[in-house]
Amino acid sequence: MKFKIAKCLILLVFITFISGKVEGKSMEKSFKWRTEAPESHGMSKVKLDEIRDSLATRGTKTFLVIRHDKIVYEWYAQDFDQKKQHYTASLAKALVGGTSLMLALNDGLIDVDDPAWKYIPAWKDHPEKSKITIRHLATHSSGIEDAEYKGMPHDQLPGWKGAFWKRDPDPFSISRDQAPVIFPPGDDYAYSNTGMAMLAYAVTSSLKNAPQSDILSLLRERIMRPIGVADGDWSIGYGRAYEIDGLKLYANWGGGSYTARAVASVGRLMLKKGNWEGKQLVSSDWVEKMVTYAGTPLPDRPAGNPSPASGLGWWVNYDGVWSSVPKDAFAGAGAGNQVLLVFPSLDLIIVRNGATLGKESEGEGFWGGLEKYLFNPVCQMITNSKSPIITDIEWSPAESIIRKATGKGKDGSDNWPMTWADDDNLYTAYGDGYGFDPIVPNKLGLGFAKIIGNVENFSGENIRSDGENTGIGRSGKKASGLLMVDGILYMWARNADNNGNHCQLAWSKDYAKTWTWRDWKFEELGYLTFINFGKDYTGVPEKHKNYVYMVSHDNPNAYESADHFILARVPKDKITKRDAYEFFVKIGSDGEPVWTNDIQKRGSVFTNPGRCRRSSISYNAGLNRYLWWQQDRVGDADTRFSGGFGIYDAPEPWGPWTVVYHTNDWDVGPGESGCFPTKWMSGDGKTCYLVFSGNDNFSVREVKFIVK
Repeated sequence: MKFKIAKCLILLVFITFISGKVEGKSMEKSFKWRTEAPESHGMSKVKLDEIRDSLATRGTKTFLVIRHDKIVYEWYAQDFDQKKQHYTASLAKALVGGTSLMLALNDGLIDVDDPAWKYIPAWKDHPEKSKITIRHLATHSSGIEDAEYKGMPHDQLPGWKGAFWKRDPDPFSISRDQAPVIFPPGDDYAYSNTGMAMLAYAVTSSLKNAPQSDILSLLRERIMRPIGVADGDWSIGYGRAYEIDGLKLYANWGGGSYTARAVASVGRLMLKKGNWEGKQLVSSDWVEKMVTYAGTPLPDRPAGNPSPASGLGWWVNYDGVWSSVPKDAFAGAGAGNQVLLVFPSLDLIIVRNGATLGKESEGEGFWGGLEKYLFNPVCQMITNSKSPIITDIEWSPAESIIRKATGKGKDGSDNWPMTWADDDNLYTAYGDGYGFDPIVPNKLGLGFAKIIGNVENFSGENIRSDGENTGIGRSGKKASGLLMVDGILYMWARNADNNGNHCQLAWSKDYAKTWTWRDWKFEELGYLTFINFGKDYTGVPEKHKNYVYMVSHDNPNAYESADHFILARVPKDKITKRDAYEFFVKIGSDGEPVWTNDIQKRGSVFTNPGRCRRSSISYNAGLNRYLWWQQDRVGDADTRFSGGFGIYDAPEPWGPWTVVYHTNDWDVGPGESGCFPTKWMSGDGKTCYLVFSGNDNFSVREVKFIVK
């Protein structure tokens, strides 16, 4: 009897295992989209509603927004729903053309710089087409003439162009044999559906001896089923294949039909660099290469139509042609503004389907309409989300500002990073000046001082130090961050190469009189600054007390802006150990930060395209919020005497960061740096003092936060 029971149990386990393999095709970990409120991910439902209303008036059918792996907004027109497919138009060039090419490259079946004739034998001896490479086909630089003519409807086009769209006899042989080459391959850019058709031909040819010998089965088995997209949620190739030269060919230039969530799933795979719930479906290196500028000629960019650069089957914002969008953004897009847009630094995916957004009669081109009505509003909403805690801000009158360290004439001192030390003084550093009265005899590129007393009656006292230097401007090291931990004063010095680049760590055990310098540098970062807490690093929230945190704009040069800021941390007892540093990557699906020891894999903690530069963060214990002062410098404006800045707040060092205050033109010059000394914060956190370098002085101004 026991033997029979054991046999039954073994059989049951075996059947369960087999059924799992058959129904799911594998035992892979499943993923399901979850919905959360936009506000929990640094976005605003009110603003998203406004964007939706604007899109709806312009013929939008689907609008899907995903951030931090959660659906934060999903809307469909009355005649649409979550399960209904929408045509892709040329969005298929990314979803089908780019993705199938990526798999063939990943498997070593094809190389991006192979001559196309290796896979299209009819071109081998052609005087022009023999020079075309796979890269040319994937980037609209092949020179193969497109099957379009002055906006004429496809069914009215004459000759081979009309036959291409009528697929008579088939679009592939027409592209191969009849479409002419109008410029030397690689010399120019010209959008080409026929070139993409030949990319499909070449990729399919490379699959001859592969387990999946056509693009449809390749995508289904290698991408769509593994990422959980049902067969009924997508289709390609205008619903049919063409048998040519022994190849089963599917259109990759158009003819797809996907649900919004199916499109978003492909975007998620690309965002996660080919990894799906722990399984690497495609090499991360190849994913990155697909959505990186391919180095081929750029398209024309007339006013109102900011056309992006070419990746491999994808569009990329590598040179910031969409000025309010992060440069790491990439997209697939088709006629009628069918679009998938992915922002890696924002951990954001957008899918939109419908009619063309812009009006050509008003100078709004294909990309101009997308930028104006979709890209910019979403990016600006993330950057401009209002603080849920601090509702307003009140500055003391300009005439109440305290100014010290005025130097000689207008030649004062700037920088002023600050930390609260164990001796109850504030320690600071200045640049390109003479410090406090009595001033030092010679102008210093880097000098040190301590601030004694409370804000009402403080005094500044210069500290002569072996760390000071006379390198003015970018030619000398300058402090970008100070922090005291357990009686040791740590400093991040920018301009570590004495030319404006890199950051180097130093520390002092005698209150800035002598310094020890670490022999390594962060060559990737130009303005590292510590997050400051209470006196001698006390008052740190329990979950953070064993770490020291710091931020920098993501640029090796302290004098150049970046698209975003990065966040790093290190155990507080290992600050001098380079291999102990970790870098924020993103917010994980569990809502917690993901960290890496590899600085090359760093992510963005704050994005503001082209506006991220110098900054400081202080923890406001009374409000239980982090306050981030950020310089907002436009062009080469001299912010010592006029200009703006932003103040942002968040519940954690990794955000979500929201706007407390922003101005492009403060009533006085804000200088290039500012900070909120934690010693000078009131117990309830509502009254603080901003120390800023306006007029090249040690300038202090009271601020009151109005709290909900």
